[in-house]
Amino acid sequence: MKIVAAYLLAVLGGNANPSAGDLKSILGSVGAEAEDDRIDFLLSEVKGQDITELIASGREKFASVPSGGGVAVAVTSSGGGGGAAAAPAAAEPKKEEKVEEKEESDEDMGFSLFD
Repeated sequence: MKIVAAYLLAVLGGNANPSAGDLKSILGSVGAEAEDDRIDFLLSEVKGQDITELIASGREKFASVPSGGGVAVAVTSSGGGGGAAAAPAAAEPKKEEKVEEKEESDEDMGFSLFD
């Protein structure tokens, strides 16, 4: 990721085609080191391509990647009878959270911060 970040910094700085030396100098300015083969690989992959087009195609790919707990909930609820049993279990922690909020109120302490 640091090599990609260095490449993007170079492009944002006005260098449309940064070289391996450019990336090494950017990384060296912050005390980071990178392997030459990884820099060469990145440069070979982006050679002749517009960075805005690369970013746009990357966003499209990320749109199809599942993220977060939404997938786990969908998998659990689609499991027939097991999914139905999991739904009430998920509702119970919400009730417990409400109880915890009441326990932490000022009334339980016997004083108020604004008295």
